Amino acid sequence: MADTDDMGLDDAGGDGGSSSPSKGKGVGGLLPVLLKWVAIALGAIILIGTVSFFVVKLVTKNQTQVAAVPVTEDVNTNREILDWYTSLGTIRTKTNEANPASVVVEVVLGYKHEDKACSTEITQRNIELKDYLRRCFTGKTVEELKPDQEESLQLEIRNYINDSILSSSKIKAVRFMQLDVVQQ
Repeated sequence: MADTDDMGLDDAGGDGGSSSPSKGKGVGGLLPVLLKWVAIALGAIILIGTVSFFVVKLVTKNQTQVAAVPVTEDVNTNREILDWYTSLGTIRTKTNEANPASVVVEVVLGYKHEDKACSTEITQRNIELKDYLRRCFTGKTVEELKPDQEESLQLEIRNYINDSILSSSKIKAVRFMQLDVVQQ
């Protein structure tokens, strides 16, 4: 009888079977947990994206960085591509004044693209070119070597080299990689 009483108490009484370990944890219990983690991940992505957007805006101070580069066909098609002779080196001299200034200049010569004859002649007349450039800058004053005079000085040097130093070829341009005039 004791055995049946124990059976009767388990079946009839208690808390309604909540102590039973196999109640409703299958596929139906997995779906809410999965949806919860998907919602947490989406929320984190949205939060991180929003914070990143505002931090970038704050750092750039809402400035739009758009660089419009105007391109005109006239400028690009008319300019000739040149090869540059850069082996003349640096020339150091003084200006032609009572209180002379020191001049340090590095000159490069532009010639027609792939013109081997011009390159060869410039190399052969390297000493003459350096001597002329040294004399040219020694004969100038500080006023003649100011930045607003550079273009006319480049033309003067180009014309003299073409007329008096080079014989079988011509240079197209003269540029200064360095032109320092230091008054003492």
